[in-house]
Amino acid sequence: MSDELNGSPSTTYWVIATGLLFWNLLGLFGYYTQVTMPPEVMAANFTEAQQAWLQNEPAWATSAYAIAVTAGVIASALLLLRKSLAFPIFIVSFIAVLVQDFNAFILSDWHGVWGNTALYLPSVVFVICIFEIWYTRSSKTKGWLS
Repeated sequence: MSDELNGSPSTTYWVIATGLLFWNLLGLFGYYTQVTMPPEVMAANFTEAQQAWLQNEPAWATSAYAIAVTAGVIASALLLLRKSLAFPIFIVSFIAVLVQDFNAFILSDWHGVWGNTALYLPSVVFVICIFEIWYTRSSKTKGWLS
């Protein structure tokens, strides 16, 4: 409580900020793995329909994925540095997630190719994006970010 009174973040802040950085680094690793996956690895791990879906994903959707995870990593690092610039960058990340999901869920047959279990990760990503924005705004309101 004394941390909150003197404008310093609580221990919980540091745990959450570190967790968000770890989460976003996992996303960046997932992106890198997807775009650098050799064809033989793809063939061994995905059905033909899934391979076709990955190989035919529009460049703008892949770019949105790259922007989402890169912005998430940058914003998380800024949160650890207690910079308020984290807030708008988390918003950029969220918008990029929405663009990527627009391709997956509206323009292509994501569900038909990947099945019901593929809905879990995008749902978790969406919720965490909302949390990142809310938590950063809350931290700024508490005076923890400059």
